[in-house]
Amino acid sequence: MRPIEFRSDNAAPTADYVLEAIAQANSGSAMAYGGDAITAALQQRVSELFEREARIFPVLTGTAANALGLAAMCPPWGAVICHEVGHILTSEAAATAAFGGGIQVTGLPGAGSLLDPTTVAAHLDGVRWDDPHESQPAVLSVTQATELGAVYPLDRIAELVELAAERGLRVHLDGARLANAIAALGCTPARAVAGVTTFTLGATKNGVLSTDAIVTFDDRVADELRFRLKRAGQVASKMRYASAQLLAYLAEDRWIDSARHANAAMRRLAAGVAALGFTIEPQPEANIAFVAMPDEIRQRWSKAGVDFYDLGPGRIRLVTSFATSDADVDDALDRLRGIV
Repeated sequence: MRPIEFRSDNAAPTADYVLEAIAQANSGSAMAYGGDAITAALQQRVSELFEREARIFPVLTGTAANALGLAAMCPPWGAVICHEVGHILTSEAAATAAFGGGIQVTGLPGAGSLLDPTTVAAHLDGVRWDDPHESQPAVLSVTQATELGAVYPLDRIAELVELAAERGLRVHLDGARLANAIAALGCTPARAVAGVTTFTLGATKNGVLSTDAIVTFDDRVADELRFRLKRAGQVASKMRYASAQLLAYLAEDRWIDSARHANAAMRRLAAGVAALGFTIEPQPEANIAFVAMPDEIRQRWSKAGVDFYDLGPGRIRLVTSFATSDADVDDALDRLRGIV
């Protein structure tokens, strides 16, 4: 029985067009460390796509993209505010603190894994500003789509951006599944990051082989990243291959089309699982779903060849990707239906 992959979009294969772009880049010689024509074209493409002058820095991982981006935005005595389930707080082994010289990451509660402007404002009101005994908040970080699969509405992002500007904070966006959020919102890429200083692309979750990226609209952040990335070993000598992946990814609407497919696969899967009587909470808005499922059933579904994250007694996580087919979803549901 063939396995069906719902563990993570990180487990999905690489998109064919990415592999083709790498092969096309593999001809002749080119200046190292980003001095090549492909990297220059990528820089131009990012500015066009997000409708303002932008700088992009390819890196190996999303963790490096988040941690180094935040390190360039926040002083070592500063603090980054995020949601209490934020990836930068719960799942990156204190990388932001390590690369930022001790930056504090503070998690705040918020219904549906979304930061609430009122909660953020109340937290900032309680800070002892200009007191060297307390870390000074410098950055507000949001994850889009969130770790629980919710998507920030554009007006909520706008409220948080306005609040951050009023309090002198920069805004960072962990774009782990940014393309999925843009597809769900039906907005332009530029609109999705309006008011944001720096963000990550989440490319490896959506078909790219080995490259994520930091994108910033702030020249001060960009100038600092030139040195921080080199010091962290995140500047590839053969940068053209990394840039070729991202340039192919951002060409036309490929990245949004891939995310749209993943979102649609999740809607199909979630509807089928719910129809069989299982509770999904919260309701998926992107390509992630959390399902309440009795232990015996989840164990038997797993033995039937359906791969998912086991989150402990009575709960699993399902993730679809650009590579998830209708046949994958239907076959998985048939196997679950047979168990039920």
